[in-house]
Amino acid sequence: MELPPNPGLVDVQRDALYAYDADAHKAVVNSRPWTTDYKYFKTVRISSVAMIKMVMHARSGGNLEVMGMMQGYIEGSTMVITDAYRLPVEGTETRVNAQDEANEYMVEYLRLCREENRLENVIGWYHSHPGYGCWLSGIDVGTQSLQQQFNEPFVAVVIDPDRTVSQNKVEIGAFRTIPEGVKPPATTNATTGDGQSVPLNKVEDFGAHSHRYYALDVEHFKSTLDSKLLETLWNKYWVQTLAQNPLLTNRDYTSSQMVDLGSRILKASKTLETLSTTGQRGPKSDAVDQNIEKLLGEVKQITAKERSGLMAAEVKGKVFGCGCRGQAQGAQPENP
Repeated sequence: MELPPNPGLVDVQRDALYAYDADAHKAVVNSRPWTTDYKYFKTVRISSVAMIKMVMHARSGGNLEVMGMMQGYIEGSTMVITDAYRLPVEGTETRVNAQDEANEYMVEYLRLCREENRLENVIGWYHSHPGYGCWLSGIDVGTQSLQQQFNEPFVAVVIDPDRTVSQNKVEIGAFRTIPEGVKPPATTNATTGDGQSVPLNKVEDFGAHSHRYYALDVEHFKSTLDSKLLETLWNKYWVQTLAQNPLLTNRDYTSSQMVDLGSRILKASKTLETLSTTGQRGPKSDAVDQNIEKLLGEVKQITAKERSGLMAAEVKGKVFGCGCRGQAQGAQPENP
């Protein structure tokens, strides 16, 4: 029996981004406007479904990097991501390695999508950077550059699951590499998109390749059906969500932040001591002073987050503790 259509679940304007136009996509691909303007693509729009899939996959990897592919199409200078799927790859704490099994999986996945009349092409890949921000390493730059040579249009998305939990917002970045021979403006600031510094053990890799790619703006969209599904999930899990303590769920990341900050403070102190001994002043000394001010800012930021987390935990403990938790789980309140 076929259910009658529900007009309340359909919003033509909001759902239009899910309407794939193969001819329009093919026309853009054939014209190849990015060959004359390496920054032709300026925005990536990601569906809520794809976003949730990528964040959950990244979070499930823990300290290991994970990888997947993204499907979508091109709309002007915007890359629209409608869906994403994970790959069976081997991950380490610094890289992910796609083997023959992953290639076979991609071919089979696309074949099954075609059978279900899902015609969107693969237009990008994503992977996680647990705890060290959204940017491209040397290996990532090489992978993305290769894809842009043979599989254009293509975009790289990076998600930091640890900072996502810590900040209560998705820490995500989208990037494309700059063609060889093009000299972009120089950048020397070793910070990620959220303004936090790259960990000390990653700074060298970050600084060595940051001039070889540029970032795209990231937006998200959701259909009317997505909105209703998310609302249903929230109605079911809102108590658990509010009762969670980020100081516990993300304690490993917070500890690594403090260890890294301590190492950078020690390094800055030694540099300052050397300059004081030699009596040198100038640009180098000014750079050290700026670095120390930045470190102090990060100390205050971590302190504020910890204080906020402790206060939130105290409030949640009173609201969701004992009797409230029992009622949330279906238990009957005790008689006075």
